[in-house]
Amino acid sequence: MENNLLIKNIGRIVSGDFDDPIVVGDAILVRDGIIEKVGFFDELPLCNMAIDVRGATVCPGLIDSHVHPVIGDYTPRQRVVDFIASSVHGGVTRMISAGEVHMPGRPTGAVGTKALAIVGSKSWDAYRPGGMKIHGGGLLLQEGLQKQDFLDMYREGVLHLGEVGLGGYHDWERIAMMVEWAKQVGMVVMMHIGGASIPGSDAITAKHALMVGPDIASHLNGGPTAPSIADIEEIVVKTKCALEIIQCGNVAIIPDIIKIAKESDALNRIIIGTDMPSGTGVIPLGMLRTISWISGLCGIAPELAIAMATGNTANVYNISAGKILEGFEADLVIMDSPVGSSADDALDALRIGDTPGISGVIIDGELLVKKSRNTPPARRHLEVINYE
Repeated sequence: MENNLLIKNIGRIVSGDFDDPIVVGDAILVRDGIIEKVGFFDELPLCNMAIDVRGATVCPGLIDSHVHPVIGDYTPRQRVVDFIASSVHGGVTRMISAGEVHMPGRPTGAVGTKALAIVGSKSWDAYRPGGMKIHGGGLLLQEGLQKQDFLDMYREGVLHLGEVGLGGYHDWERIAMMVEWAKQVGMVVMMHIGGASIPGSDAITAKHALMVGPDIASHLNGGPTAPSIADIEEIVVKTKCALEIIQCGNVAIIPDIIKIAKESDALNRIIIGTDMPSGTGVIPLGMLRTISWISGLCGIAPELAIAMATGNTANVYNISAGKILEGFEADLVIMDSPVGSSADDALDALRIGDTPGISGVIIDGELLVKKSRNTPPARRHLEVINYE
């Protein structure tokens, strides 16, 4: 027996791959934090440790595509501690910063915003509350940034821009040039869409998105104020960018976004985030709740809604996670229908709008959560088996 992990007796395996969302099998073999094999228990070798999930569903760890951290597991926006570690109990294993905008005294000049992005990136590389993986240092564009600055930041680990247009800098021709510089060095570009959020911000429409050309249309359902249906349709039809739906936005417009995306064969472009912490609050179950909205309110198969919160986002950021495939990082969530639900399993729970119960969260092949402190209790609980 090798020092590996075997997850067995899986009821359903959700791949996170939008084009092939269900994996045939009942077991997953993990070696050194990487998924080595997905298949049937009888075909896989014994390991030092096994997790018997007793028929529960296993899916990839959720990737929150839109978070506003600062430094450390604390948000001055709502004066809340441990919200990141708490989100692990909501099945989130990775977060992507949309900009450290809530930093007290946040610098607004070119030198300061560059320094903050580098510090944010390096800080979150070294600090993982609750095991959470955080892509920190989402650069917030400011007047005075030059082409060389983007190369400097990329070399220091700043791999994406936070929300373009967030804050008071709105020289759109110059912003479009900066975005092009960012793309040239390999950065992924988010862009604020919809009404103003923080003081100094302004409403941003499809016209601005077409001018700038982001990789992601952030919070297309509003952050928190939604754009018009006409703007949404123009962004879906006239761009190829990812279409983000968030928890802290306009719920009523989500079915319209899904309908437009479906008619445009663009459902595989939808990604899911929370946009927290914000004035709306801190919501550790925000990802699960948004998945249930998209499935329960919009008629999207739950395995596809999960792919929107995992593999679709991984594709945008070129992350080797978010999918239960051989060679990908073993960030996994074990979940089931909650006690008292009429659903038979986690997917059915999402389909009817319930929040699944999480019985386990695995990050890099290590079982970090045995029973979520935040979700309703799962109907089936896992068993850890150690073999001598």
